[in-house]
Amino acid sequence: MNSQYIFTSMLRISDLDKEPFSVEKLDKIKWKTGDYVVGRITDTGSDRLQIELINGRMRSFMKEDLVVGALGERYATLEATGTWKEVEEDGRMHLLTGAGLFGKCTSKSVHLPNLIEIEYLGHVARGKHICTMDDYVHDVEFSKFNTPVILLVGTSMSAGKTTSARIIVNQLKGAGLNIVAGKLTGASRYRDTLSLKDVGANYIFDFVDIGLPSSIFPREKFRKKLVQLLSRINAVQADVAVIELGASPLEPYNGDVAFEELKENIKFTVLCASDPYAVYGVMKSFNLKPDIVSGIATNTFAGAELIEKLCNVRALNLIDPKTSTELKTILSEKLSINI
Repeated sequence: MNSQYIFTSMLRISDLDKEPFSVEKLDKIKWKTGDYVVGRITDTGSDRLQIELINGRMRSFMKEDLVVGALGERYATLEATGTWKEVEEDGRMHLLTGAGLFGKCTSKSVHLPNLIEIEYLGHVARGKHICTMDDYVHDVEFSKFNTPVILLVGTSMSAGKTTSARIIVNQLKGAGLNIVAGKLTGASRYRDTLSLKDVGANYIFDFVDIGLPSSIFPREKFRKKLVQLLSRINAVQADVAVIELGASPLEPYNGDVAFEELKENIKFTVLCASDPYAVYGVMKSFNLKPDIVSGIATNTFAGAELIEKLCNVRALNLIDPKTSTELKTILSEKLSINI
């Protein structure tokens, strides 16, 4: 094991933490999304920041530590944006997420601490071969996706999607169902997907499993990868799939592509909102009428009532135990089972 390095969760599909490799500098013209690279921490950013390891645990770090991650892009509406494509000749870039998504920060919220800054040392190599995420993705036989889907979408990031998904998975597990859960779009953070396993999902998947550090990727190439991911999900033959689309379907994470591929199998849709007016905007822009709205916008009676008045859709604050019975009733009806 290469104990001199911090291996981020972006490497969880690889064997790079177990088998030796070398580090080779490449001219930037040869870089591409999903390349595994090594960086030296030059600025720790904030003492509040941590790095997510392969197993999903978080760890602290120090200046000069060596980190292994993958080149990618992030376009978070509430936190930070960045891409490896903006890295300059000095090789300075950032951890755009703690999971090891490497790229140069192009903007960030004033409320977000400074990001961890790293200096590019080189690409991960074995012999003359440059290691990429795609190297560790093995094609599976195509199967038409037919698993019933409970879909969670949001008006933005941090709107309550993963929290709502955990509550729903827990309800379904209590009914004895075999559950697969996953996050098909967004920027990589393993903890979100792992948290669904913690509350009862039998299987978990996300876009890292198909070699992507985030789902910002050319649309048709992303669609091909997504079909592979859906074939993997279908193969476990679960009773139901609880699927989250990270961020909003209107952001550049290909959420609309994922929705198109899933729509024939969607039995129940939850729209998680940060603001009542955002519910109206997503419904109109994306031509989507959810079965319920939940998330931050439903934390008060005022928010829930405004959603129902504006959008004529049921608003349920799923973190309130008083909504548990109604949620069970709706799930039973939509899935045609007794929960």
